[in-house]
Amino acid sequence: MIRIPRGRPAAAAVLGCLGLLTIGWTGLLIPSVIRSIKLTFDQTDAGIGLVYLLYSLAYGVGSFGGGPATERIGRRRVLTGAAVVHGAGIISLGLAPNWTLFVALTLLAGLGAGALDGGSNGLFLELFRSGRGRAMNLLHLFFSIGALSAPLVVGSLVGGSVRWQVVLIGSGAAVFLLALGFGLAPMPSGRHRTARTAGAGDGTAPAAPSIRGRVALPLVLLGLAMCTYAASEVGVSNWLVRFLEPAPLSTATLALSLYWGGLAVGRFVSSQIADRFDHVRFSVACAFGLSVALLGAIVIPSLPISIALFGVCGIASGPVFPMIMAIAGERHADRSAAVSGLLTGFSVVGGTGYPPLMGVLSVTVGLTVAMLGTVVLGLVCAVALLAVDRQRVG
Repeated sequence: MIRIPRGRPAAAAVLGCLGLLTIGWTGLLIPSVIRSIKLTFDQTDAGIGLVYLLYSLAYGVGSFGGGPATERIGRRRVLTGAAVVHGAGIISLGLAPNWTLFVALTLLAGLGAGALDGGSNGLFLELFRSGRGRAMNLLHLFFSIGALSAPLVVGSLVGGSVRWQVVLIGSGAAVFLLALGFGLAPMPSGRHRTARTAGAGDGTAPAAPSIRGRVALPLVLLGLAMCTYAASEVGVSNWLVRFLEPAPLSTATLALSLYWGGLAVGRFVSSQIADRFDHVRFSVACAFGLSVALLGAIVIPSLPISIALFGVCGIASGPVFPMIMAIAGERHADRSAAVSGLLTGFSVVGGTGYPPLMGVLSVTVGLTVAMLGTVVLGLVCAVALLAVDRQRVG
């Protein structure tokens, strides 16, 4: 049984986990029904790439904007509003009567998801100020559980007699229950007191904490690592079913679930051992490992071996995102909302920049070449984290 670390507001911690579980599930809905969507709206891979692009752009706006909004109006309002917007967006995708409206409505779904992602990460950084490696990996374990469940369940439903639109509508409706929980549960406000407001009336205002100046370069490097890691992860996740198109849908969605199952295993194991190691160097080892496994999965012609290596890639990938977030949280504990929103935004930049481009590459130079690009991105992530380690040593 997975245990939330003790001595913290239980309701808020559970809701944070459910928030990541939700966006893990909904984030894999379109990749899981990609073949059905293409048939319904008579689209090519380039058209699906446009959907991924717009969803990612909106996700980025929600991520970058969620941090400042939390510091200004409070975490409860931001998380509740994010859940409502995301749920409404997913439902509307299932109700869209044509391709143009479907594409436009991805913006609504992505906006809510981004704010929910950054807000839940910020919530955990504030709830757990020690043992962050364990806490962040446990949080993102729930994202992985949602993501690995979606292809299995959705593939089974759509492969039977359930229309893909019904799956989206039902998934979106469930998100409103999450919004209700955020609206009722006690949680840290997340508001940031500036120098002016903190010292009003007492003449003792301290200088406002900053994430600039001497720590700017390490933070930028962490942002680069987050960006390239997310580009690789989202690229593999979004296009894995399509990459395995010669295989039956049930086999392809199984491979996607194994990939996300690997991420879940990696995060669970990391939650038990990560705090025993240097967080930066542990993350470097994981980033190199995922690149090697991913390369093998792409180039080895045997389908069973390829699927198995995608699972190994998932295991190595699992700890990278939460560990980068934990490293940043340790260095900027007083600005958890801002830092979590910033790094989540960097992850969305990666998810926005490369995975949609893979649709264009697929119809030009081939999807295999596009998948090899995810290997390069994983290596860049590892190098950026090595640079963070060198900055600290220096």
